[in-house]
Amino acid sequence: MDIDWNAEVVDQIESHWRHQLRPRLDGLTDDEYFWQPVPDCWTLSRRGQSSAPISFGAGDFTMDYGEPPYEQEPVTTIAWRLAHLIGEFASANSKRFGREATSVATFCYAGTAREALQQLDDEYATWVNGVRSLGTAGLAQPQGEPPAFAHAPMARKMLYSNVEIIHHGAEICLLRDLYLRNGYGKSQT
Repeated sequence: MDIDWNAEVVDQIESHWRHQLRPRLDGLTDDEYFWQPVPDCWTLSRRGQSSAPISFGAGDFTMDYGEPPYEQEPVTTIAWRLAHLIGEFASANSKRFGREATSVATFCYAGTAREALQQLDDEYATWVNGVRSLGTAGLAQPQGEPPAFAHAPMARKMLYSNVEIIHHGAEICLLRDLYLRNGYGKSQT
């Protein structure tokens, strides 16, 4: 049996995206986007207002960051988790799929939920179309970078990206569930 591995890799994430993750993000509000379930979450902040050790981003909003090891792993907001996915997509798209050059450090992060979802949709579309364009032969080619994975097949990078999308997407959905079930999304009477 011949297997089209590219179709399998793309189908895995497309199915998840269309039927599980993306529909769950519809209606995301700015309050949810920035909601901090515990004090001192990493989030997106207006430039110059972050209390994190490092801030990434080139626009009005920056993404909190700090080098591991951490005394305690930081809890992150939906805004941070979306920014993480969007920034990684944008970086990969610029390295591999023709997007203008950017990185997580130079990306302009969204200050609203609506803008973030548009960025997510745009970067995801570029990425998944780029993966599709690799074909099975392209998935067998070496990644080239980072040095530790230079000789690993491109398939490894694409499958790892699928894991990241599923993992962080599930965290975002959980945060939305907690926000709504704790009454934050309802008007208080």
